Amino acid sequence: MQRTPPGPDPAPEPDPPAGLPVLPELAACLAAAADRTEPEPPGGSRPLRAAACDYWGRRGLWTAPERVLAAPGAPALLLALLAAAGGDVLLPRPCAQWYAPAAGLLGREVHRVPVPAESGGVPDAFTLLEAVRRARQTGEGPRILLVSVADDPSGTCPPPELVHEVCEAAAADGLWVVSDETGRDLLHDPHDTVVLSPAEMLPDDVVVLADLRATLVPASWPVALARFPDTERGEGLRAATLERLAALRTPVAGPVAAAVTHALTEPQPVRSRTAAAARVHGTLARALHHTLTAAGAVCRPPHAGSHLYADFDPLRPALAARGITGADRLEGALAHWAARGGHRFGDDPRALRVRLSTEALLGPGTGHRHQVLDAPDPLQLPHVAEELSALSATLAALTGPGPA
Repeated sequence: MQRTPPGPDPAPEPDPPAGLPVLPELAACLAAAADRTEPEPPGGSRPLRAAACDYWGRRGLWTAPERVLAAPGAPALLLALLAAAGGDVLLPRPCAQWYAPAAGLLGREVHRVPVPAESGGVPDAFTLLEAVRRARQTGEGPRILLVSVADDPSGTCPPPELVHEVCEAAAADGLWVVSDETGRDLLHDPHDTVVLSPAEMLPDDVVVLADLRATLVPASWPVALARFPDTERGEGLRAATLERLAALRTPVAGPVAAAVTHALTEPQPVRSRTAAAARVHGTLARALHHTLTAAGAVCRPPHAGSHLYADFDPLRPALAARGITGADRLEGALAHWAARGGHRFGDDPRALRVRLSTEALLGPGTGHRHQVLDAPDPLQLPHVAEELSALSATLAALTGPGPA
C-alpha cells in the first residue's frame, strides 16, 4: 500500500518550551545587570563556574571551577564537546531532539541503540556493546555515549543499576560517557524516584551536561554547564572543548551570566519555584498519562520533566483506517497538544509513537500559567480540564470504529 505523503512540517518547537512565568527575583537580577558592557569570557567567568560547583556539590558531585565550562545553551556546548572528543557518537533511541544535529554538523556518524523496556535515557547494555563491536569492525570509531538520567522524550528516569551497567560497559570499551542531567531537578516524586549521576559511579569517565533553562532559569535565557572529570584526560577534553567554544565566539551574555550566577546559589525563591514546577509538571504529566492509556496507548509512567512518550501501535488498525500509518501523521493529528512524532527523536518513522508535553496544558498566556502555578490542584482549572477533555475526545474519535 502506498504511504500517504506527510503534511506540512509544523512550526519549530521552542527549545525548551516557554514554560512557567519568569521568577520576579531573577528578572530583577537581570535588570540590575542590564548595563554590563564587559563580555563574559569563553567558558564562563570564575564566579559563574564557582556557583556551578556549589550547585553540583549540593547534588553530591564535588568539583572545582577549573573543571567547569558554561556556554549559551546545551546544543552549543555539546557541539564544542563533540568537536573536542572526536569520533562517532552513540545515542539512545529515542533520545532528545537536540542530541544528533551537533554530530551531523561535524560530519560524525550517529549510532542509535534502542532503549530497554524499563525506561528511556540509556541504551540496552548488551545492544550497546554489539553496536560498538559492529561499528569498529567496519572501521568506524565511536568515542562518546550520550545518556540521560531524566529522559526526554519519555520523562522517565532509568534505574541506577541499569545506568551503572551501561556506563561500565561504555567505559570498558574506552568511551566517554556524557550524562545529560538537564531534567533531574524536576522529579515528580523525589521521595519515590532515585536519580544517580553516572559521574558518581565512574568519576573518571563521565562528563555531566545540564541545560539550566529547563529548571533554573527562563527558557529565553540560554545557558548550559558541563562538568569534566578531575583527571589528566578530563583536563585535556575540557581544554579542547574550551578552545572550540572560544572559536565559536558566542559566550554567555553578560547580564544573563549575572542572573544565572545568582540562580545557581538557589536562594529560597528559586528553590520554591523549582519545587512548584516539578509539582505542576508532575500533576499534568500524570493526567496526560491517564488519558493516553485510557484510550489504549502504551506509555511508561513519567517520573520527571514535562514530556511523556506514547506508543499507539496497539491501535494501528483503527488509526490506519483514518490514514494514520506513521509518526508524522500521528503528530499532525495531535499537534494541538504539542505532539512530536517519534521520528524527530531518532525512532522508526513507521512506528506510531509520539511525544506529548505538559506545555499544552499550561495555557496560552502568562495569566493562565500563573493560575496553574498557584492552584492547589491544576486539574481543577477550567482551561486545563477543557484541554484534557478535548484530548480524550480526539483520541476516542481517532481510535474508535472507522468510517463506514
